[in-house]
Amino acid sequence: MLNPRRTLPALAVALLSLTTAAAPAHAETVMSTSTAPTAVIEASAPVDPGLDRQLDALLGQERKAFEAVGGKRIKRLATAPRGTYGTPGSIDVKYSAGWIDSQPRVTSGGSEWSCLAEALYHEARGETIKGQFAVAEVILNRVSSRAFPGSVCGVIHQGTGRKYQCQFTYTCDGYSDAIRERGAYERVAKVAWLMLNGAPRTLTNGATYYHTNAVRPSWSRKFKRTAQIGVHSFYRG
Repeated sequence: MLNPRRTLPALAVALLSLTTAAAPAHAETVMSTSTAPTAVIEASAPVDPGLDRQLDALLGQERKAFEAVGGKRIKRLATAPRGTYGTPGSIDVKYSAGWIDSQPRVTSGGSEWSCLAEALYHEARGETIKGQFAVAEVILNRVSSRAFPGSVCGVIHQGTGRKYQCQFTYTCDGYSDAIRERGAYERVAKVAWLMLNGAPRTLTNGATYYHTNAVRPSWSRKFKRTAQIGVHSFYRG
């Protein structure tokens, strides 16, 4: 879910014939059924002993090229690889406002934390604490699935740039993403940090989709509903 794509230097195109494909997203829901782009490295020729060093150098140049492009979401493309978060269940949590408020304030934590905190603020700040953890759980379940991008930022911004055809409505509805409720943001920032560092992922029974109970998208009749928490229903595709 990225902002409208911009052309990068030719080095990104020359990156060992990497190719990307994406399935279309459904526009009617908060979260659609689109899948993650996949990259393929052509391997028809014998491996050059210096290939690894060349690939590392090109990846480093591509990262710098992305970082040079304006726009806060494009800069977030340099994100953590799949599976580098804390082991789920290694941190004990209590799903109560009192417990969350008693935890230390979190002011920084890297791009993955920033993306997750922002998503929770826009998608679930009015939910119960349990509901906020549940929404975060869906995002991380998607990161863990090969059907979606392998980073939090990639999952959240999949489809961004096509109005109402993104995975998370706030990234493509045309409204400001400014954080105006600081207290609510500080709370979800704690939830995001805990989820990334090892909070349990047992609330939604492996859900990778959800929708607000105010709507009933067509895909909800095809997937298995795994939980209903607060104002959201959760599904596993």
